[in-house]
Amino acid sequence: MEGAPDINTVLTNSLSPDATLRNAAEQQLTHAAETNFSQYLLTLVQALATESTEGHLRAAAGIALKNAFSAREFARQAELQQKWLDQTDQETKTRIKQLALETLSSTNAQAGQATAQVVAAIAAIELPRNQWPELMHALVRNVSEGSQHQKQASLTTIGFICESQEPELRTSLVAHSNAILTAVVQGARKEEPNNEVRLAAITALGDSLEFVGNNFKHEGERNYIMQVVCEATQAEDSRIQQGAFGCLNRIMALYYENMRFYMEKALFGLTILGMKSADEDVAKLAVEFWSTVCEEEIAIEDDNAQVESSDQMRPFYNFSRVATNEVVPVLLGLLTKQDEDASDDEYNISRAAYQCLQLYAQAVGAAVIQPVIQFVEANLRHEDWHNRDAAVSAFGAIMDGPEEKLLDPIVKSGIQPLISMMEDPSLHVRDSTAYALGRITEACSEAIDPEQHLDPLIRSLFNGLMNNPKMAASCCWALMNVAERFAGEPGAAQNPLTPHFNQSVSNLLTVTGRMDCEPAVRTAAYEVLNVWVQTAANDSLSAIASLSTVAIQRLEETIPLQQQVVSVEDRIILEDMQTSLCTVLQATIQRLDKEIAPQGDRIMQTLLQILSTVGGKSSVPESVFAAISSLANAMEEDFVKYMEAFSPFLYNALANQEESSLCSMAIGLVSDITRSLGERSQPYCDNFMNYLLSNLRSTALANQFKPAILQCFGDIAGAIGGHFEKYLTVVAQVLQQAATITAGADVSYEMYDYIIALREGIMDAWGGIIGAMKTSNKTDILQPFVPSIFELLNAIANDVNRSEALMRSSMGVIGDLADAYPNGQLADAFRQEWVTAMIKETRSNREFQARTIETARWAREQVKRQIGGTQTVMQQA
Repeated sequence: MEGAPDINTVLTNSLSPDATLRNAAEQQLTHAAETNFSQYLLTLVQALATESTEGHLRAAAGIALKNAFSAREFARQAELQQKWLDQTDQETKTRIKQLALETLSSTNAQAGQATAQVVAAIAAIELPRNQWPELMHALVRNVSEGSQHQKQASLTTIGFICESQEPELRTSLVAHSNAILTAVVQGARKEEPNNEVRLAAITALGDSLEFVGNNFKHEGERNYIMQVVCEATQAEDSRIQQGAFGCLNRIMALYYENMRFYMEKALFGLTILGMKSADEDVAKLAVEFWSTVCEEEIAIEDDNAQVESSDQMRPFYNFSRVATNEVVPVLLGLLTKQDEDASDDEYNISRAAYQCLQLYAQAVGAAVIQPVIQFVEANLRHEDWHNRDAAVSAFGAIMDGPEEKLLDPIVKSGIQPLISMMEDPSLHVRDSTAYALGRITEACSEAIDPEQHLDPLIRSLFNGLMNNPKMAASCCWALMNVAERFAGEPGAAQNPLTPHFNQSVSNLLTVTGRMDCEPAVRTAAYEVLNVWVQTAANDSLSAIASLSTVAIQRLEETIPLQQQVVSVEDRIILEDMQTSLCTVLQATIQRLDKEIAPQGDRIMQTLLQILSTVGGKSSVPESVFAAISSLANAMEEDFVKYMEAFSPFLYNALANQEESSLCSMAIGLVSDITRSLGERSQPYCDNFMNYLLSNLRSTALANQFKPAILQCFGDIAGAIGGHFEKYLTVVAQVLQQAATITAGADVSYEMYDYIIALREGIMDAWGGIIGAMKTSNKTDILQPFVPSIFELLNAIANDVNRSEALMRSSMGVIGDLADAYPNGQLADAFRQEWVTAMIKETRSNREFQARTIETARWAREQVKRQIGGTQTVMQQA
């Protein structure tokens, strides 16, 4: 940085609260890096290594140096790492690494910490490329022979290296596991007198556990690691205890199969003791140990239930069940440690205990019931609100896990006392009760008697929602569960909710209509309203019709509010309100179906006004499109009268590749509209096809959009019939090209899923096209493309990666082709053995839905007729 200000001056200014000085310094650093990268790095490492420089400036130099070849954003990270590899000469690299390693011995903690980050950033580049082989040995030597500061900084370096998420680095670290373990275990021993060194070591050990699997296979090494970690749980320094329990959590998750001996000898007692620690952070981590045990055992039982032979089964030791009577009472005691002033998202010991109790119920089932019910009975009427709150929370926590037949009598006897707790003087207790009622309605609704319990339950939940915003989330969740669980059969005249529907809708409209209603409460209440409309019985349709008028009116009232928005917060509140109302309107349209037609003009006028006034990068148009989709489905051909006004918005959304979710919604809307309008959609299809083909070729849109676009081609063909001929050649080429995409042996699961979805889209497209050509007597123009259709069908038949939807659409295409050429023109193709086998396999699959099997049967009948024909136009497929 010759000719520039002194590096320390620049670094000082880079830390300045004065934005002008800070920006100028950052520009000077950037300019220096661009002018002479190697010199820039050397200048920074020299500033970092100079002992006489103040610590905060050395730290700033270290951070600038680290940032010269590392970044959080992946593409930027790769670019900077390449600069280190390609634009930095070997002499400079060697000098930087040498000075960095020397600076790990600095007595200045800030410099040591910054240097650890620098070394880790270089290691991320060089270790995966088998460069800097002496690094790990140097760090081990530092820990073994170095000063206290050097030990700590070197262990911190190992921790930074091991916590990296870069796949190449993580893979390369396995080869260094012996060196890593030697250093961290030595530093973590109880014999280490310096707590800062021991803390750095136990932290690094936690980060390195994933790479030391080979060491864990050897009993001697495993015993020593476990001894060091267990002893660290008893350290006087609570930070070391926390690190040790964190290690135990990781060890249990990674090496469950090796833990039986240690659970019996030490871990059981240590973690129970840790849960009772006066240090809340230690106690939380000890609780999380048992959460990890439960999660592992739940996963193992799930895995073992799916294996085909006993030799494939994972070891299962029932740790959680064996410890139930010791662990669960401690968890119940910790539930009473609530912090009255804790925020909703604050993770404290009582919440950790609640999560663990939930997992315990899932892991051990019935075994958790007795200790929990005893606790509930002893504390439900306790004079201390902490105990009452813990009692209702515990009751709700065990609703998912034990068999419903075991919970049924408990819920039947407990639901009424629980509902009465919604009148408790403590807000905390009332909120926890509402959440517990939500758990009950979600998992054990069969135990709730609609005649006896539904009325007081619904009234108590609405009372909580309407009178305290802090209870809104719990009450709304419970009310949605009530609606979903008591919906009855679709299309029924009445269900258990019918007597409560009108008053419930009235309550929700009151809450959402309040001027002082908190935005989050309003949004949650509209979500409840949406679910209640969806699940209402037919006797409530007249009330839903009235509700649709209210929803339209409220949407109309939001339009002038757009002009009153003065802040980002205002805009978010308005958009949330419009989105919620559009969702409610959509639900009412879906329920009223054709009966919504008299309100169609007013609905479209309002929705078009919103589209005209809403700002860019808004989520509102997606909700508007969803409502319009429902209206198009309900009004069918009559929707055409809105197309002239609406189509420009639809075209804009199709062209808006920057907002991919809106573009995706628009693609689906084209399918809905063309299906609804039929041939009356033809005047708009040229534009639809142009935008869809453009999106298909776009590199801006992800692959996930392509199957929907192909399916859309089929919907357009089905709508306009023979008029699709003008697009056939181009679309057929696209479908043939898409059919060539296959998966290699080493592709990701996401790629397999994409190929299946793509093939579903191709088959849906051909299904629509074949039907369109058949109804318009234009099957002759399809004949050049028939061989490629059979090629794809054959590929699907021979591929083990396929979905039920793909098999159903394939059966549809086979049947459609056979039906389209009734005189046996494709007989030779249909006589191929794989066609018969594919149909038979689909038809006889007992896991498939009835409609899939029925489609396969229909295809078989069409093929039988085809083979009985005479004329052949296709010799080979």
